[in-house]
Amino acid sequence: MDTIASLFSFITTPVSWVIVQFHKVYGAIFGPDTGWAWGLSIVSLVILIRICLIPLFVKQIKSTRAMQTLQPEMKKIQERYKNDKQRQSEEMMKLYKETGTNPLSSCLPILAQSPFFFALYHVLNGIATGDTIGVINESLLASARKAHIFGAPLAAKFKDGSATVQALGATVTDVRVVTAVMIILMSASQFYTQRQLMTKNVDTTVKTPFMQQQKMLMYVFPVMFAVFGINFPVGVLVYWLTTNVWTMGQQMYVIHNNPTPGSKAQAAYLERLTKHVLNHGKARKRSERTIIKAIVAKGRDRNEFERKFINGLNKAGLAAQADGTVIQSESQATVQTEDGSPASGATPKRQQPKRQSKSQRQSGGPKAAGETEASEPTSLSKSDEPEDAKPAAKKQPGSANRSKAQSGQRKGPQRPKSPSKK
Repeated sequence: MDTIASLFSFITTPVSWVIVQFHKVYGAIFGPDTGWAWGLSIVSLVILIRICLIPLFVKQIKSTRAMQTLQPEMKKIQERYKNDKQRQSEEMMKLYKETGTNPLSSCLPILAQSPFFFALYHVLNGIATGDTIGVINESLLASARKAHIFGAPLAAKFKDGSATVQALGATVTDVRVVTAVMIILMSASQFYTQRQLMTKNVDTTVKTPFMQQQKMLMYVFPVMFAVFGINFPVGVLVYWLTTNVWTMGQQMYVIHNNPTPGSKAQAAYLERLTKHVLNHGKARKRSERTIIKAIVAKGRDRNEFERKFINGLNKAGLAAQADGTVIQSESQATVQTEDGSPASGATPKRQQPKRQSKSQRQSGGPKAAGETEASEPTSLSKSDEPEDAKPAAKKQPGSANRSKAQSGQRKGPQRPKSPSKK
């Protein structure tokens, strides 16, 4: 551990200085030798570090979204090389390199916290051994050794013997109970954070190495915290429990407000967004307009939940625009005046005339609208003259024979049959 401490010695002084500054504030409220003053100083150190890491967290979110956009390509590679795992892995790495994505980006916040973690461990280890370190002088060292968190000294460990614990003014039972509870809470919070990421915020339609990695971390990290936690001082456990709780809350916020496309969290978010837009008739928040803008830009590449969202708006007479706004759909809106007639700017739909049957066309059919009764009859209409005044039509020879033509015979003049030979 001395080698690791020497590697992170450049950050030990800044970390100890930050703790001392927070201790001055909380010491004035709770007393300089209390566990509340020193414990809250460590909690405040975690919050300050995590606030500084927010840009890195945003970068992590963008990298995760980039991984999601590559999932269709990953699925093609899996189907193409489903019988060759080595070639599949090579093609996956090639795709990552071409697109500039990194499947290990989810570990960036943890890696960035490592220097602060080891620096804090070195500071607390110096308090346990009675060595001054950084800006912590003799008076601050004596004050820190008197500080207890629920009966456990700030620098005590789970594996410390009774002599070491008694020198810090506590009992072995108090130390082990407090450290065991904190280790369990630390492991449980880490497991829950990874589990909600896997079950709610991952597109499960495509199986990728990234998902397998996250599933492995969901079980590996809690075990690691449980194993190594027995060697951590109480102050380090406070630090790590606080950062796990922060990560869990931060992850819950992202899943609730900016879920991964195709995940269960996105389905729940779009359902809430649909109800909100239908109640207000528009997208009121900037974050909502950003989500709608991204969905509209996808076009035919929308997933099942996004298509359901767009169809829900259309059925309600609303239309999502390219800029993320939602307006009244012109195809379903009816523009009318007070008396119910179409407005001046609205053009009535043209109606096609009803097609008449053959018998109606031969008999003249019903008169069109606007046609007067005095209109002259057409050539197809019947004459109103009496039948007596009509000249008798001359009967054409052979017309009777043609009318009596039986079925199966050809119309027109028939060829005489040749006389049969006797």
